[in-house]
Amino acid sequence: MNNTQTGKRIAIFLGLTFVITCLFEIFVIGHMIDKPEYALVSSLLVSSVMIIPALCVVITRLITKEGFKDAWILPNFKGHIRYYVLAWLLPVALTVAGTVLYFVIYPNRFDPNMGAMAQTFEAQGVNFDPAAMRSLMLLQIAASVLLAPVLNILTTTGEEWGWRGYLVPKLSEKLSILPTVLISGVIWGLWHAPLTVMGHNYGLDYPGYPYTGILAMCAFCIVIGVFFSYVSLRTRSCLPAAVGHGALNGFAAVGIYFTPGSDASHTFLGPAPTGIIGGAGFVVAMVIFTVIMVRLEKKNALIAPPKQSKAEAAADTAA
Repeated sequence: MNNTQTGKRIAIFLGLTFVITCLFEIFVIGHMIDKPEYALVSSLLVSSVMIIPALCVVITRLITKEGFKDAWILPNFKGHIRYYVLAWLLPVALTVAGTVLYFVIYPNRFDPNMGAMAQTFEAQGVNFDPAAMRSLMLLQIAASVLLAPVLNILTTTGEEWGWRGYLVPKLSEKLSILPTVLISGVIWGLWHAPLTVMGHNYGLDYPGYPYTGILAMCAFCIVIGVFFSYVSLRTRSCLPAAVGHGALNGFAAVGIYFTPGSDASHTFLGPAPTGIIGGAGFVVAMVIFTVIMVRLEKKNALIAPPKQSKAEAAADTAA
């Protein structure tokens, strides 16, 4: 692949993705996100933003006449099921680890009566006793683990086809794996900046707002981006990353419900994995998977080879 052509494709993709996203978030979502009467609509619109990177992949491939052969969007299940299982379960395990660590450090923040969850229901005019809320939480945890990766697959594929199915493979044509995951993670984090400024990720009440929030989001995206890049590169598909992203999105808020709920100042620390302490398990995983990818890269075995058509396989066999 010509490096100039690859660079051009990266620039077009990023330009489209950032411009469309920023315009949509600032001029559409920005007028609703802080208004309670638009809470449901703004939530749906925020979720719809995740489709934009995939849309820009399609536009970029059409503009540059790259086409859609080997587009990293097919599942490639054969020989790769273990990566899907890993993507499904590991984010849950790492989220639990970070949540437990947070409550060990801040035991006074643990509320077995789930004050934060009670506040959420009260805001909707619904009251549950603690026993009913615990039962409901158990059902929500089960649904998050078993169903979230499937239910979230449309929106998470929208993001992952852009970041892990296009940007990471393109950067890997020009760079080694370390700068690839670092640069792609920073870009992914900056893409979240308008919503971070609006308080979506960390609220509005934390030291250094909004700059520390943007930096924290970039750090978080680098950390989880390493794992998502690993499962995508090993399968030559963005779909395992989409499964992992869906598992993370579905389970990330569980720890928050076990806080008192009256003080949002701790969200910068945890217990959600976007917090510094809540994300500790993902930091450990980042180090492990970075080492694995560097070693595989040295063996020229990091990226799964492209899937051959039957005609290409027959030609290779004949040769």
